[in-house]
Amino acid sequence: MTTQRLPLPPFTLETARQKVQMAEDAWNSKDPERVSLAYTLNTEWRNRTEFINGREEVKAFLTRKWTTELDYRLKKELWGFRENRMAVRFEYEWHDETGQWYRSYGNELWEFDQNGLMAKRYASINDAPITEQERRIF
Repeated sequence: MTTQRLPLPPFTLETARQKVQMAEDAWNSKDPERVSLAYTLNTEWRNRTEFINGREEVKAFLTRKWTTELDYRLKKELWGFRENRMAVRFEYEWHDETGQWYRSYGNELWEFDQNGLMAKRYASINDAPITEQERRIF
């Protein structure tokens, strides 16, 4: 049985915004299993300088990520869309084990299969140190 993840492409402005909000909510859960279910079994990622292939590698990556990026909180914004593709801008805040806070800025390019699962995710991300008082995502 093929799993579908609504909404399905081709996207409208409303369904593209819905898909972005669903991704934001899932990532903010910090639950690698939940997040991974939005991706195809053979999903292809580039995250910074790391290349990730398949849902199992996604889960392992996210487990590592949220072990080091503590108190992670994310905000995503739809930047553009066409048929089964989206461009998303995001920023998230987190701190390391020493208590140093960061705001990470980035852009993602997403491609979905016909069942609404993300087949490709390419992310470019930069980190900026901030003070706890400079936080704005809660």
